[in-house]
Amino acid sequence: MELDVDPGPVRPARRRRRDRRGRGRRGPAVVPTDPGTPELPTAGERFDRLVLDVVADIEDRWADRLGLLEYAVEDTPRIPDDWHPETVPLSSLVRGTRGQPTRLVVFRRPIEHRAESRGDLEALVLTVVVEQVAELLGVDAELVDPRYRPLD
Repeated sequence: MELDVDPGPVRPARRRRRDRRGRGRRGPAVVPTDPGTPELPTAGERFDRLVLDVVADIEDRWADRLGLLEYAVEDTPRIPDDWHPETVPLSSLVRGTRGQPTRLVVFRRPIEHRAESRGDLEALVLTVVVEQVAELLGVDAELVDPRYRPLD
């Protein structure tokens, strides 16, 4: 004996929203997908822009004394295996030699790790860059940029 059961209207499968670890929705629904819409900048691109803004202000004030100075952003420093200090460097200043420019490298991840907010990040980037430029010029950091506040 066969039973004829009407399954009723067929509903499309429900898609579950993914909200892993409480970080909110992810994926194409959040990011603009129109070809004419610019993509949202990555964390690295936002950090690069922040460093460029700080460097541009300092370059405007000190271009005549800085000479040839390269700026770079790297994610993390290369730390040798025999490194023993408790802290990780936030930046590196490599003085130039014949034909090689002086190079100031800012390390993104250690700085971001120490900052609790966007304001902290901006202040920390300013402090790191100003202190390295002050060391290069042989002047007090307060003279390099009036916004400078020493770290605690």
